[in-house]
This record gives sequence, structure tokens and C-alpha cells, in this order.
Amino acid sequence: MLDLLTIHNTAQADISYRHVGSTDVTRYEKMHVEVFRDSGQASIAVAHEIADLMRDKASRGEKCVLGLATGSSPIRVYAELVRLHREEGLDFSHVITFNLDEYYELPPANRNSYWYFMHDHLFNHVNVAPRNINIPKGNIPLDEVYRHCMDYEARIMASGGLDFQLLGIGRTGHVGFNEPGSNSRSLTRLITLDHLTRVDAAGDFQGISNVPTRAVTMGIQTINQARRIVLLAWGHKKAEIIQQTVEGERTSEIPATYLQEHPNVTVLLDEESSAELRRFNTPWLVGPCDWTDTLERKAIVWLSRHVDRPILKLTERDYNSNGMSDLLALYGSAYDLNIRMFNQLQHTITGWPGGKHGFDDTFRPERANPEVKRVIIFSPHPDDDVISMGGTFERLIAQGHDVHVAYQTSGNNAVTNADARRYAEFSRDLSENFGAGNARLDFIINELSDTSTGAKADSADIRKIKSLIRRGEAIAGARFVGAADDHIHFLDLPFYETGSNRKNELGEDDIRITRELIERVRPHQIFAAGDLADPHGTHKVCLDSIFMALKELKGDRPPWLADTWLWLYRGAWQEWPVHEIEMAVPMSPAQVEAKRNAIFFHQSQKDGAMFQGEDNREFWQRAEQRNRETARLYNQLGLTEYEAMEAFRRRDF
Repeated sequence: MLDLLTIHNTAQADISYRHVGSTDVTRYEKMHVEVFRDSGQASIAVAHEIADLMRDKASRGEKCVLGLATGSSPIRVYAELVRLHREEGLDFSHVITFNLDEYYELPPANRNSYWYFMHDHLFNHVNVAPRNINIPKGNIPLDEVYRHCMDYEARIMASGGLDFQLLGIGRTGHVGFNEPGSNSRSLTRLITLDHLTRVDAAGDFQGISNVPTRAVTMGIQTINQARRIVLLAWGHKKAEIIQQTVEGERTSEIPATYLQEHPNVTVLLDEESSAELRRFNTPWLVGPCDWTDTLERKAIVWLSRHVDRPILKLTERDYNSNGMSDLLALYGSAYDLNIRMFNQLQHTITGWPGGKHGFDDTFRPERANPEVKRVIIFSPHPDDDVISMGGTFERLIAQGHDVHVAYQTSGNNAVTNADARRYAEFSRDLSENFGAGNARLDFIINELSDTSTGAKADSADIRKIKSLIRRGEAIAGARFVGAADDHIHFLDLPFYETGSNRKNELGEDDIRITRELIERVRPHQIFAAGDLADPHGTHKVCLDSIFMALKELKGDRPPWLADTWLWLYRGAWQEWPVHEIEMAVPMSPAQVEAKRNAIFFHQSQKDGAMFQGEDNREFWQRAEQRNRETARLYNQLGLTEYEAMEAFRRRDF
């Protein structure tokens, strides 16, 4: 709870919704949208709206009927409601709840059921009466499902209807489990899950083959009958579907667009999920702009790609025809604008990611001095280092810098039981062949042979085997790029070590462990994963641990910290947009091949990784495509063509 409480204590002024932009700027948006700096603040805002509604209804002696959602989006909303109950006496005794959905044929005791989720995150921690908790049943015979669904509708109506409905949104545009094709007048029913929805859930079930194919869900009409609706979306993966939902036409192919019909709906977003809305993505096409350096760079890169011409060939007509006449007026000529932007992009390219000693560094992304830099590469999982910056990792070492790599979590959750069993059996057979049998391994192998999924968390023994698998792979990969054994660190941050997909909040021990390594190395450069595809995922918590550690150190003012620069890389699923890149490190064909070979050491993540996402390619294939695409985009803008590029952004702390 540390991170959430910190936000609560330091951001009291931000708990109310803040409207961004004028009516003119938001004219393409067909629903009321509020954008927050991050999901934590947005979650606190909606939790306080729910709490105010509960108090108001209680003061009038009325029941408060809440429609609740599951998934990663509302987790912090529930955490704040629990905090309000424990610390401020928020009373749930008069609350009636109705959940949106449940997987079909999944018993309540299964850790992946939504019954389990709601009790784990909310109901077990507040004083809501069990009789007032309503969740669709997933474990009932098929011939009883229709009657159960109609009874669910009747219970909602008998309670007076939903006062408030909380929603998330899937990448198919589903709300609840109303997948593409759902009718606007649909009621609670059994539905078949879209393949993409099942892909997104695959990590929770240890593979897509274990994800249920059906679910019971409230219908679109049921949801739209709520008196108030708040939809939550966090992270860049939701940006495209949010743009289609908010700015597109109503269509059954994107069921969330039916919310446009509701008179009292608000869409709450963080900065990443709002990025594709026109007012943020291409504001020069919406209205007058305040032309900051960042916006100029974004606009000109967009213009070059839009008209399919290198930057140095852009004309006055290109600028005037694409909403940038005011920018052109500021500089007087397209030539001046083009040269300025071309030089900015050219200066991001360097083959010396640790700086080039003895050369002028005025227009280089890194300092020339000191000649030998102490470096920490923080890797959230045991493979992010080589997947995301394997070429830069190798080059820093080859150019003589003192490079440490720190694996922040064990990564054991991404190892399948089948892989762990194979290693355990090998260890047992090896021991027996050398006359040193281990009866404990037989017990662990039997435990790993259990084919049921989701019923329980991994035991400490199983977590240890899986951790050792990932540790061995990480050591082999780091050695391959040249890292010394005594510069390879395994932090095993405690927040991760739960044995299940649900992780703990960032804690004081996580920050202390991170800080101790930074203090010991005293780095000139820190590289960290800035890939926040899932704002409740491991990458974000690992990045927060670094930020909090640096914040504590900054308060102590050690003199060496003034020389520390923080560079952020992105992970396997995305790259920084070109206009945001501040250091681009080119790679030759040989370096691309070497990076691929370093990734190959992570054998447990090959062929069928646990958290594959919607992309079925292996991690090395994704990384190569991303690095080659970055090089291609630079070339398209008129700069030198390279085989591939790794990209970084500098971040103040």
C-alpha cells in the first residue's frame, strides 16, 4: 500500500476530476473524458466519488447499489475504498453490489474466478453484508444459465437499479464481457469470449489453452440503465480502442461505443491511454497550439511521415496544408524549420552510449567525461536487459565502461510447471546417478505434476526451482555480452514473490534493496525499463522502486548523485516514438546477430512464453523487428540508414 498512500498524502488537491482542454479542443469526443497524470490519481478520484455517493445515500436512509468491475483497471479503486473504510470509517453496511461478469465453468474458489478477485481485493476487507453481494455464477449447469441470468436482471431491478456502474474496457472494445457483435439491447447472458480477450488473460491461466472460452456477463442494456457510469482505461495498450470508443461511430464491433448513448458517463484516462485522442495525438489538426520544443518535434516528424517526404524536403505548402501555418509563421521559412529539426534528430544518434572521451560532447546525448563510467542496467525480469538493450549493453562493456546488471525480480512466475518439472526431474536423476538422492525432489515433482491451474499459488519450493531456472539463463545471457560475474546482481524484490500473478504493492524493503545497490555502485548512468504497457504490472513497480530510491538519495544529497543520469528503455512490446527518442544507438548486422544469441539463452521464454501477449512471435523476433523499424523510420526522415537501432529517453529524477 506504500505507493497508493504516498499518492493519497501528497495529492489531495488532485482527487477531483480535472477537465483538460476547451470545448473546441474536445469537439471530436462523444463522451465526457477526464485525463489524469497517472492511474493512481484517477483511481483515488473515482473511489472518492463512490464514497461520496455511499455517504449521501446513507444520510437519506437508502441503499447504495453499485455495479462493480474486475481486471487490473479497478484494483487501486478498491484499495482506496478499503483504506477509506479502515482509516475513515466508510460504511458498506447499506451497500448492495452487482458484478459485471464471471468466467463460465470456473468455481468460486479458483484464484482466477471473479468471485475470488472481488473478495480478495474488496469484500474481505469491508463490512458489506454477504447477502448483498451479487456475482454471476460460473459453475452452474448449462440448462440453468438462462434462468440464472434472468434472475440476475430481476435482482438488479428489485434493488432499485444500479446507482453507479464501474467499468473497464478490453482491447476488443468489450465492457463486461460484451464482445464485438453484442447488441445494444442485450441483457445478462452467456457469451463466447473473443480470442484477443483470451490472449490477454493467458498469463493468469498459465497459457491460453487453460483460459475459459465462455463467460456470463451483464448486457449492454443492463449497463446503460445505470444512473451513473465511469469507465477506466490505463496504459498505451488501451489508447487505440479508447480513441475509437470516444471519437468513433456507435457500432456493435466496438460495444463500448454504445456508452455514447448514456447521459451521465465519464471516461477516466491516464496520459498513456489518452495518447491517441486527437487533442493529444495531433492537436495542430484540432486548433491553435502552444508550440513547445517537444510538440514541434512531434508535429514535424508526423508531417514528414504523413506526406512521405524526408524532413529536409518539406515545403511551406506541406506545413500550411496540415494545420501548421502558425508554426511556419514563428520561424519564417520551411528551410529554417527543417534544418533545425534535422539537426536535433541527427544529434540523438551515437555509437558511444557511454559518451566518447576526448571529443566535443556539445551535440552528443551523453557526456564525454568521465572516460570510464559506472553503469547499472536495471532489468525488471531476467531477460529485459538483452531483449531491450542487448546491443547497447554489449557496446558499453566493449568500450571499457564498468557495467553492472541488476535483475529486479526472479521472474519465476513466467516459468511453466512443465519446464520446472523437467528441471526438477533432471536434478533428481543427476543426484541419483551420483549417489546423492533427494526425496524432497520427488515431492516437488508430484506437486508440479498437478494439472489443475489457478487453484493455488506456487509453493516456496516451486518458486525456488523456477527462480533458479531464470537465474541461470540470465547469467548466461549477461556473460555472453561480456558482463563479469561479480557485476551480475539478483535483487529478488519482495513485492514479486507471491507465487501468483497478483503482486504486492511496492514496499519499503523493495526500495531499500534498490537504494543499497545504487549507493554501492554510485553510477554515472542508470538504464531502466520505462515500458508501462500495464500500469499495474511488474515493469511499473520496478521503475517506481528506482524512482523512490533516487528520491530518498536526493534528499540525502550525496555529491556523486549529481553526476547520475537516468536513461529509460522500452520492453519487448513497443518502442519510443521517434520524436521522443533522445539517444539512438545504431547496431550493425553482426551486433544484431549477437543480441539475438544473447536472447537465446533465455530458453524458458522461447517458443511459448507465459506472457506472450497478442504477438505470437518469439521475443528475439519482436526485438529485431522493433530495432529495424526504428532505423527505418530514421532513414525515412532523411537520416543515415542503419541495420537497427536501440532507443532511449533521458528522465529527470
